[in-house]
Amino acid sequence: FLPQGINPDRVIRAIVATIMFASAYLAENVRGGLQAIPKGQHEAAYALGLNGFQTMLFIILPQALRTVIPVLVGQFIGLFKDTSLVAIVGLLDLLGIARSVIANPKFIGTQREVFLFISLFYFVLSYGLSYASRRLESALGVGER
Repeated sequence: FLPQGINPDRVIRAIVATIMFASAYLAENVRGGLQAIPKGQHEAAYALGLNGFQTMLFIILPQALRTVIPVLVGQFIGLFKDTSLVAIVGLLDLLGIARSVIANPKFIGTQREVFLFISLFYFVLSYGLSYASRRLESALGVGER
């Protein structure tokens, strides 16, 4: 669908594909959060004299954000783990780098060590994101009335 002669780099293609893949799910999550806000909130904001932009900015979005935080963090963790899909277009991901390290004749370790390190890396980042999410949820009072 691009003009003749334009061939973007593989990295750009992978980034665009990942963004398109993730944006559809993120849009659905945010839409669900916005629809979870009762219609009475809109009506109360209009009764106070707020216009549509002020209603969305000050009333609706803060409540929707509290609702959507757990889902968005789960989506981001899944997206982080899905970065291994870029290997389809020939780019190296963490597993590809691990395989190239193992294939290097100067490497004196075992495959188990490399894959254990990669899995530990995935776990630490995923756990860090979920821990930060739990802290944010407790600070915002998600799930409480």
